[in-house]
Amino acid sequence: MFFVRTASERDLEQIRALLVETWHATYDTFYGAEKVDELTARWHSVEALKARLRRENAEFVVADSGSEIAGMGFAAMSDALEKTVILHQLYVLPKYQRQGVGRDMFAELETCFPDAEHMRVEVEPQNLHALAFYRAHGFSEVASTAHCGGEQSGIPALVLEKRLS
Repeated sequence: MFFVRTASERDLEQIRALLVETWHATYDTFYGAEKVDELTARWHSVEALKARLRRENAEFVVADSGSEIAGMGFAAMSDALEKTVILHQLYVLPKYQRQGVGRDMFAELETCFPDAEHMRVEVEPQNLHALAFYRAHGFSEVASTAHCGGEQSGIPALVLEKRLS
């Protein structure tokens, strides 16, 4: 059984390993292992994760069994969109997917931003499992981008949005 809690610096190595494993399992078929290595080195380094921990108006959670971290999620209020929270990351180790871990982390993140009226997420168009997850949780497509995560990544994404109550 996993419980959702706020991440801390002591979790960062496990979170990085989780992200590397999950990204390879998800994105190697789309982009190749070399590109995934490049992206995870840049986006999921311990230093990048530390910056997320320190970010204001943000929440960084993990799903923890006490001996293992099965998932992680990170969301932050948008600097550009009023009353909108951006779900930057929601990843679950492949062996724990479809067991409610992502649902539980998502439910926690939804409640962390009481002033937000919308939540947005960018999803790779070929990632059908993620698209199905978000649509089942009330998201719908509002836009697309050629640079998921910004930084001129060259990674396409659908932009999904959900109204928060």
